[in-house]
Amino acid sequence: MANSRSARKRIRSNERKRVRNRIVRSAVRTRIARVRRSLVSGQVEGIDEELRAAVKALDKAAEKGILHRNNAARRKSRIMAMAAKLTLMAGSEAEQAVTRAAATGGAKGRSAKVVASAAAKATATAKVSEAKKASGTKAAASTPKAPAAKPGVAAKPGTAAKPAGAVKRAASARRPSSDQ
Repeated sequence: MANSRSARKRIRSNERKRVRNRIVRSAVRTRIARVRRSLVSGQVEGIDEELRAAVKALDKAAEKGILHRNNAARRKSRIMAMAAKLTLMAGSEAEQAVTRAAATGGAKGRSAKVVASAAAKATATAKVSEAKKASGTKAAASTPKAPAAKPGVAAKPGTAAKPAGAVKRAASARRPSSDQ
């Protein structure tokens, strides 16, 4: 519990601000989610009003200090870019689906580049493991292994690792003696 009157007052005011900020942040998230849902579903009617409302909510939150202005700018930029990609798409149904997936960022929380690179890595590792199985275990057994480094010894690249005792002896040899 707070010990002074000012600390108790600060606790009360922080609680009021927290509730207000939560309401505004929730409203911003709701507006952005509505725009994204309508864009992904292909609904073009009324998207301008929803987009304007989302941008307005982001601007208000940034103005009040609930969101940092760069955070609001980044979110506005992303949602506008998504809207631009999805409203200008044309072509077959398959092309539209690919464009929609790219605009929404693929899997949740991942960009399209990350998903593509992960898929490429997975196929590359599968090819390597198949190649190892095909060549047999003789090749794997004949490859020499590097000697294990001793714990606590950090070797520089291109130099041989020294035993821990030798490093201590070299350090003590450099110190001037305290007898003089």
